[in-house]
Amino acid sequence: MQPKYDAKAYLSVLATEQPDERSGSLDALTGVQIAGLMNQMDAGAVQAVAAAIEPIGRAIEAIAERMRRGGRLIYTGAGTSGRLGVLDASECPPTFGVSPDLVLGMMAGGERALRFSVEGAEDDTQAGAADLEAVRLTDRDTVVAISASGYAPYCIAALEYAKRVGALAVSLCCNADARLSQSADIAIEAPTGSEALAGSTRLKAGTATKMILNMLSTGVMTHMGKVYQNLMVDMQASNDKLKDRAERIIMRVLQTERITASALLRDAGFSLKTALIMGKTGVCRNEAEALLAASGGNTALAIRGGIKGS
Repeated sequence: MQPKYDAKAYLSVLATEQPDERSGSLDALTGVQIAGLMNQMDAGAVQAVAAAIEPIGRAIEAIAERMRRGGRLIYTGAGTSGRLGVLDASECPPTFGVSPDLVLGMMAGGERALRFSVEGAEDDTQAGAADLEAVRLTDRDTVVAISASGYAPYCIAALEYAKRVGALAVSLCCNADARLSQSADIAIEAPTGSEALAGSTRLKAGTATKMILNMLSTGVMTHMGKVYQNLMVDMQASNDKLKDRAERIIMRVLQTERITASALLRDAGFSLKTALIMGKTGVCRNEAEALLAASGGNTALAIRGGIKGS
């Protein structure tokens, strides 16, 4: 447990809390000027993320390694940070065809906090640990605690609990030398600096956070075999738009016509991976499914195995 500290003194010097001289006359600008200024300042989010590529990459590999052993990825945070984690988690099932239980998003204040401000939620250290305990956190799991300020006691308590359990503890902050980083096995810091609207970290810091979460989930799922080349082959073709996308992916990979791709997808039970393996190797659906199972769900490995065995 970290020692007590002077919260006001800590928060008062955070870069994300400071006013920015560039937007000092924000209230006097036209709509076009406001949009232009914010766009100019948002470039700092990209630069901040670029500086954090090394720990982001290490986190991707470490999370995937645990997930291969049956672990989960659990995002936790407060306010905007928490909502962004929930958003990224909710996008994983339709994008990568995974169970909703594989990537979880939780936040201080619970589901109500997704839409409404819950006063004092980020200061609730008991909830930080209790929420993870409620989902039966194990030593195979990864907890990514997200806090733009790096201050949220809820997030610090969550990482401390994760480490006690033996789970991988990852922090994601938008300030340098953040307190939350001290509780992490892997600390991701993307210092985005002051905001166009002073202290409103839903802006530049939120943008940087979203970018990093995109990298984490996409990188992990790529390592988990949910991607073939750069294509979403494990998506669920559950509506007309996604069926169309699946057919276009088959057309691209196999260099074939729409009618052939549609028939192949149908014969594969609308499993895009199975269809690609069938098309690439010439095997039937049952054999394609067996190859996929033997490869641990990795399409590229399954295709190579089918071609080698033919």
